Formats: sequence, structure tokens, C-alpha cells
Amino acid sequence: MMEAAMETMATRQASVHKVNAVRAVGTRAVLAELTGTEGVLALQALLLGRPLPGQLDVLAAAETVMVTADSPVAASRIAAQLLQLDLTAPVQRDGGLVVIDTVYDGADLAEVAELTGLGIEGVIAAHCRQQWTVAFAGFAPGFGYLVGENEALNVPRRSSPRTAVPAGAVALAGTYSAVYPRRSPGGWQLIGHTSARMWDLDREQPALAAPGHRIQFRAVRETVALAPEPQPETAAPEVTSGLRIVSPGLQSLIQDLGRHGHSGLGVSVAGALDRASLRRANRLVGNAPSAAAIETVAGGLKVQAVGDQVLAVAGAPSELAITTPGRPDAEPDRRTVPMATPFALLDGETLSIGAPESGFRSYLAVRGGVDAAPVLGSRSTDTMSGIGPAPLTARQLLASGGDSESGVVGHPELQPEFPGTGVTVLDVVPGPRADWFDADALDSLTAQEWQVKPQSNRVGMRLDGTPLQRTRDGELASEGTVAGALQIPPEGLPVLFLADHPITGGYPVIAVVVDSQLDLAAQVPIGGRIRFRWADSSTTGPATPDHTPAEQTPDEEVSN
Repeated sequence: MMEAAMETMATRQASVHKVNAVRAVGTRAVLAELTGTEGVLALQALLLGRPLPGQLDVLAAAETVMVTADSPVAASRIAAQLLQLDLTAPVQRDGGLVVIDTVYDGADLAEVAELTGLGIEGVIAAHCRQQWTVAFAGFAPGFGYLVGENEALNVPRRSSPRTAVPAGAVALAGTYSAVYPRRSPGGWQLIGHTSARMWDLDREQPALAAPGHRIQFRAVRETVALAPEPQPETAAPEVTSGLRIVSPGLQSLIQDLGRHGHSGLGVSVAGALDRASLRRANRLVGNAPSAAAIETVAGGLKVQAVGDQVLAVAGAPSELAITTPGRPDAEPDRRTVPMATPFALLDGETLSIGAPESGFRSYLAVRGGVDAAPVLGSRSTDTMSGIGPAPLTARQLLASGGDSESGVVGHPELQPEFPGTGVTVLDVVPGPRADWFDADALDSLTAQEWQVKPQSNRVGMRLDGTPLQRTRDGELASEGTVAGALQIPPEGLPVLFLADHPITGGYPVIAVVVDSQLDLAAQVPIGGRIRFRWADSSTTGPATPDHTPAEQTPDEEVSN
């Protein structure tokens, strides 16, 4: 069970802070380093209250604030401006107290007991007998980084992240504790579980515990989940124009261009992995560029028209076959249509998308867009957080919406070449933590071919090859990161973040794929090979250098 009570705390004395250094995170974001939580919160408050020119988003973490810009030029300008700011820490008040009942039965409890020397009962006592405070949010919606009153439970992350941590898992990493709000990848040490709902979009405040709230864990033998309040049954609206899913294939999702500006809630952008192909498909049927469409992988999607529809498919080149029902005693008619070309799918006809000849992801647009309920301003499915429409299922009906912006369809378009059986070359720039690696590791990153492992998904691509060795021991305080980041867990095998990545992570980022090549990266299939190449600044635009107040310095993970 959980209890909540609000208490007012004394105002803390304000102090003045400065940004110690600024590091580039790719070409469109910078990472400001500060000393202490007060400085982080002061910079976050200043940037939210008085945004800098070109600023898109701000994300506070343990010792850093990441600022995302609308262009490489703006990112470089923001980097210089951050170093000139005098920061007065805002008045801070602690939030309410949230009590979380916990069963201490985690898979890593015995290992934590050994690492800390406390024994199992000592770990449980140390976790329950101190109050924790939500310092900042990140990784996933509802995931709060909790700071305790002491460091008795300071333990490292796992050397290799789990591909799936269950919802409600209570965990430790470094000096932090946390509760996983939903099933997701994770590299923290698991010590127990709770039935408390850390994130619920049906609540007025979706996060059970926001930054400033205090947390008290209470040991129990079993947790009791509160029954959800009964909701009035509403009949599904009748779909008179749209698509019926005959077969969703391996995975088919509704995607648009994503939800921007919600990193403070722990919500990533998500959206189509191959943005150019989504825009192309929408353009061909006369939709707005951001209209929702269907993203599907490796072929196998089969849809039937409900009413006459105008469709287009862009992305991985595949056979597009249309079947027209015939008389009961006759075979159905079958014809094919080309990629990147608008075509009609008449009422009752069926479209099948075959296995790609090259590439991995295809985008099916319907005139008017897919009409799905928006969440935080977007219809995209975020597989990491569970926000947005659920994956498509057989017999599901999708209504077409009103996102067409042209009275005519587009002309057939040429598509770029997509990755095949050869090696795909991706340009990268040094990451904010490239200095955690020596020259040999940096050379090894670009000298070898990396193979995409089957455990890859929309959160990130796990790569196999010769592991990269760090030159620095210890843990990295969790910090903001971006799509395209190459994080290196202790095992040394890179993870390339994609659109559904956690917004913060604690593994060093050695390099970042330039934004313009993320669409290409999204088309590399499972088993495909990748080679990284240091980008030429003349082709990527003005890079944002690392800065300190005095001089320039040299230059997470699919999980938390």
C-alpha cells in the first residue's frame, strides 16, 4: 500500500553557481556540467524561464543540464552563452511524502548484500530506514532518481544490462535508488518489487513522485495492488473509412514525427525511425508531413480497405501486392504497385507488403493520416515508455483522419539506396565522454565492422564486435543523451540509441551518429554490418566543441 501526505519545509538559502564546462552531444545538443544539484536546478530554472535563442528542450540530470537546439549553429552559440551565466539557485521546497510498500525479493539482493557487506537483512534495513528524495526524472516516464540520506547502498550498475526488467522493480545503482515504472531494459541492481503505479496518464499528475517529493520504502511480505476505478464503457466509434489490419507482420506501429519538449517528464521524442520515408509517404498521398502512418519491419503487413482509400508506401523496397476479391467461383485478381507512388486501394481490396529487398522498415501512409488519439501532442507509439497507441493487431480497424493538406496526390518519387548485404557506413562525431577512452579504443570504434544483434529494437541497436576498453574506472552520473548516441556499457559493446531511447543514462557516450544519418541507421537490418567514420565538419555543419571557462578540452545505454 502507499500513503501520501504533504508537508511544507523551510526555504533554503539561495546561492550563486556557474557552469564548469560544456560538452557537445552530437551536433544539436550540448551538456553543461555543474557542481551539485542546486546548480543544476538553478540552470534548469533559468533556461525554462528565459530560453536562449534556438533552444528546443532542457533536461536536468545529476550533475549536468542538456540543452537541445534547433541547429548546429544554435548549439554552438548556446555552448558559449552557458559559460557566461551567473546562476542563482531558486528557492526550493520539498514535496510530499510518498510511502511505497516493497517486497524485498530482487534477483540481485544477495549480490548487493555481498557488495555492501551489509548482508541481506542489513540491505533491507538500510533501504527502509532512510528517506529518499526525487532529485530528477529521466530514463522513462515516472522513473525518478532517488537520493538517500547516506551512501551505505552505493553499488555499481550491472556490467551487462538486462533486456527486460519487470514493472515495479525496486533497484539501486551508484548512490541512487529507483522504481521501474514499466517493463523495460535495465542495468540497475534489483532488490525488490512494488505494486505502486509510478506513472499513470489517467491521473491528473501522471508521476506518483515528482522531483522534490520524498520517498519512504516500507518492507512488507506481499504487496496489494489497488483495483482500478471502474470506467464507464464506451462503444468504439464505427469506422466507415480507413484500414482493417488483416496481419500486422512482425511489428507494425502507428508513428508520426514524435512528441517534442517533454524530456522533463522523462518522455522521449519517439516517432518514426526513418523520418524521411515517413515524410515521403505522407507527401505522396497529400498529407501534412507529420501525419500518423504505419511503420512496419521486415514485411508481412497486410491491410484491407474500408471504403476507397489512397495509399503510398515508402522506405525499404518491397513487393506491394493488391488482391481484389472475385466471384465466389473465381480466383481473386492480383496486381502489384510500385514503391514511393500513390495508388488507390478500393473498398474490400487487400494490400500485402512483402519482405524487403534491402533495408528494414517501411511506411504506409493513408490519405488523411491514421486517426488515433494523441498523447502529449503526438500519435506515435513509444515502445520504451508505453505511451501512444498499442502495436497493431489482426482485425483491428484504423480510421483515416483529416490530416491531408493538399487536394491532389504527389508524383512518384525516387528513393535513396537502402542498406543491403554490404557494410553501411555511418558518420559520427566525438561523444561527450570520448575522454573515457584512449586512442586505441577510438581507433577500434571506426576500424572494425559491427554487427547488429537480434536483441536490437526501437530503443537501441545492440552491436557485436571487438569490445572497447575504457581508460577510466567508476560510474558516470546519469546524464541526458540523444538519439544517435553510442553508449559503451562496461562489457565494451556499443549500443546505438534510436528514437525510443531513455532520455538519461549512466554509461559513457563515446560518439554520436550525425542527425542526418539516423534515417539510414534505422534501415540497417538485424544481422547487418555497420562501420563508423569520423565526420567531416564541413559536411555536418558547425560542430559544437567542448568548452571550459578557460580553454577547450579534448574531447546510456539502451537501459538504466
